Amino acid sequence: MPLAGNIYFIAAVAVIGGALFGFDISSMSAIIETPAYKCYFNQGPKGPPFNNDENCSGLSSLTQGGVTAAMPAGSWLGALISGFISDRLGRRYSIMVGCIIWVIGSAIICASQNLGMLVAGRVINGLAVGIESAQVPVYISELSPPSKRGRLVGSQQWAITWGILIMYYISFGCSYIGGKTSSDYSTSVFRIPWGIQMVPAVLLFIGMIFLPESPRWLARKDRWEECQSVLALVHGNGDPNSPFVVAEMQEIGDMCEFERENADVSYLELFKPNMIHRTMTGIWTQIWSQLTGMNVMMYYITYVFSMAGYSGNATLLASSIQYIINVVCTVPALIWVDRWGRRPTLLIGATFMMIWMYANAGLMATYGTVVPGGIKGTPEESMRMSGAPAKALIACTYLFVASYAPTWGPVSWVYPPELFPLRVRGKAVALATSANWAFNTALGLFVPSAFANIRWETYIIFGVFLTAMLIHVFFLFPETAGKTLEETQQIFEDPNGIPYIGTPAWKTRHDNKRTVAAERGDVEVLGEKLAGRKTVATHTETAETTDSA
Repeated sequence: MPLAGNIYFIAAVAVIGGALFGFDISSMSAIIETPAYKCYFNQGPKGPPFNNDENCSGLSSLTQGGVTAAMPAGSWLGALISGFISDRLGRRYSIMVGCIIWVIGSAIICASQNLGMLVAGRVINGLAVGIESAQVPVYISELSPPSKRGRLVGSQQWAITWGILIMYYISFGCSYIGGKTSSDYSTSVFRIPWGIQMVPAVLLFIGMIFLPESPRWLARKDRWEECQSVLALVHGNGDPNSPFVVAEMQEIGDMCEFERENADVSYLELFKPNMIHRTMTGIWTQIWSQLTGMNVMMYYITYVFSMAGYSGNATLLASSIQYIINVVCTVPALIWVDRWGRRPTLLIGATFMMIWMYANAGLMATYGTVVPGGIKGTPEESMRMSGAPAKALIACTYLFVASYAPTWGPVSWVYPPELFPLRVRGKAVALATSANWAFNTALGLFVPSAFANIRWETYIIFGVFLTAMLIHVFFLFPETAGKTLEETQQIFEDPNGIPYIGTPAWKTRHDNKRTVAAERGDVEVLGEKLAGRKTVATHTETAETTDSA
């Protein structure tokens, strides 16, 4: 069967896996304020289950946090097991396994008769999202040429933003199902969006049938002919003798020969002295991406807009603007992130997000009025603002999204796969991604209660996280843009660098023009890259032999 060879088409199909996460975010954020959802799963004093009373209390803050957190909790486990699945079955088949799990989970969610069934379905969906979010970046990074890797892997974030936007408007449209009297509300308001979630998983599964396997995974399994044919297909226009393909084969071959001397990889290897720095860098990249507060803003944005004076469907419509901003502002990163580099992008993003978080905290603290029991009995909507301060709160929220979308959004997916050597990459990225979902789970539980109890101080907490993030990135996050995945090891294994850290992060640079020249077959540049990598590999082999002795 003929396989697709255009790297942009390959990435476009693979990143549908990111859209699954986006669908989940907005299928919950757009639903939690609808009367149908609040009445059907009601736990509060107003209205028994499905009393069809538009003033139903709905779920408690903690219970709603638990429902929201069920998906990232499953994703944490899914990300951890994805490394084993990927190393055993391959990157391509692991993505297809995730599709099957997602369809099962979505079917259970769509048919939910009670809270337990809803939570179970979201946990199963989470398993799928964990697998996809960990292995799609690995798959694309192992197929991409260095000069386009950031753009292509970062397109996963763009797919997430599109998933959020599309599902949000589907859910918004479904919120009009039924009449406006208390007896006309229908469970179709939430069942239709939750059922539609299955569609992208089916499309992804079918699309993956026509995509090639990762050449680096094939090489590690000693399937060299297939490895070369995939490289020729994707990077050499079908020519196996293309200079760049030949150089890649030599790099991958040298690396596999070196790694063959190592035992099978376990998670414990990631915490050995020569690996601990890059492991912690990958883990903290994903942790910080959560501690920015972005996904929390996506899940619970309707609470913020209600506090700013919006109500009903006007809240949903105003909230949707931030999803449009998210989609549009991700585009610059896809075009220029490989030119910008990883470090500057992360540093600038953290700086601006920090400003908007502190601004929101100041606005709410100064101009907000506490509402005992919450607006319309919703404890999470614990303050009320109006006039110019309310508009400023909304503006800062939009600016926060516009700062995250071209920076931490895509780069948090691009960066971890670039840090690790081939033999540990599948498990290492799975571990890093599991940290993302662990903190997503914790924040999903924390934020509703935080809005209800500490109100504007919630923004202060995220502002402090962003301040710490800025410092951490400056001192310990090296530049990886424009380097082959094998070449990146030179940074961490620099014999003249800091022990167990390598080249100091603030001294790392990238030369995009040189990278493009190598991909076009510049023999001199290719020779320099290979020579540099071999020197570091020799040093590493000697050091590991010494450590063993």
